[in-house]
Amino acid sequence: MTERARITDPDGRGRAVNGPQASSPLQSLCYGTVLALAIGWVLHIGESVLLPIVFSVLVVYVIVGTTHLVARIPAIGRRLPTSLQYSVALLVIAVALWFTFWLVVDNLGKAVELAPRFQESLLTTIQGLAARFGIESQPTWATLRGSLLAQISPQALLASTLALVTSTASVLVLGVLYVAFLLIEMSATERKLRMLSDDPRVVAQVQKIVTHINDRVGTYLALKTFVCVVTGVVSWMVMAWVGLELAAFFGVIIALANYVPYIGSVLSVIVPSSLGLLQFGLSSELLLLVVLLLVVQFVLGNIVDPYLMANSLNLSPLTIVASLAGWGALWGVPGAFLAVPLTACIAMVLAEFPGTRPIAILLSKTGHLGDEAGSPSSQGPEQPGPVN
Repeated sequence: MTERARITDPDGRGRAVNGPQASSPLQSLCYGTVLALAIGWVLHIGESVLLPIVFSVLVVYVIVGTTHLVARIPAIGRRLPTSLQYSVALLVIAVALWFTFWLVVDNLGKAVELAPRFQESLLTTIQGLAARFGIESQPTWATLRGSLLAQISPQALLASTLALVTSTASVLVLGVLYVAFLLIEMSATERKLRMLSDDPRVVAQVQKIVTHINDRVGTYLALKTFVCVVTGVVSWMVMAWVGLELAAFFGVIIALANYVPYIGSVLSVIVPSSLGLLQFGLSSELLLLVVLLLVVQFVLGNIVDPYLMANSLNLSPLTIVASLAGWGALWGVPGAFLAVPLTACIAMVLAEFPGTRPIAILLSKTGHLGDEAGSPSSQGPEQPGPVN
């Protein structure tokens, strides 16, 4: 394919000529593919550096959102100084985290106490299945323990556990530092954005992108957190009513798991049902537990969640599933939690430039980007004036 560029003759007339000045769509596609692969490689090798930063940014979103809620408290919210609003928000978040940590630790202690009973129930269930399928030698704990230890190296398991604890602690420490510095930097962000360029149009477009991302991601995190908390509380009530042990602990697990679209809903049913199998065996209580958890996930995940979220991020289901696979491959389980907001940020940035706007349309849920009428990029590139 021959490239064409527009040049000006000495007599002032413009004409199109062949030349390397213009790039073809194929070249743009190749350049974009190479750039995407390079960015993916950087994200993969820089996981230990980038992951705490990204988590810290999301934590800042949560802190700012909580601060806005504090400011809406009737009578006193608006009268509080900004620093005091942030202090109250941080105190609320700290209390919530402490309560969650206490709940998890308390239920882990109960799990240790209940372990012998669950062990006996598990052995009875396995022996019953073995008898049902005609296995002559029914397994015992001695044979099961021997088979398990033959597949697992205790030294390797201990080493991986210590590595996980160490990396988690380092990420938490770095995250706290990043959050503190991000909160300090917020006061100067607006001034820095104004000084990015001498062209007011460029500054306005950058401010528009940042504001759009802040509004969309902030709304998504607020609504998603509300839905996850409601899902965890309702699931806890269902499990406690059925009589499942450690219902509060599994309520926390369900609330966290539902941050991951689709996969979290499946795990929210499978994990508590597994304990229900140990506690109730193959009984009507187990069937009731599974059915009620499925109903909770269906109602909240397919009716309440879409109603509240609407098009807060405007991502198609295929895009969400692909982002889960991609970010999960890059950053593991943390990548799965971050997949949706990160992909939404990328889509919003792509929507602001004419060359990448078609990609944003393909990633969107409806094909409409929501702000096309007033977007500078929606009007297309600036048309060249008449050639004299």
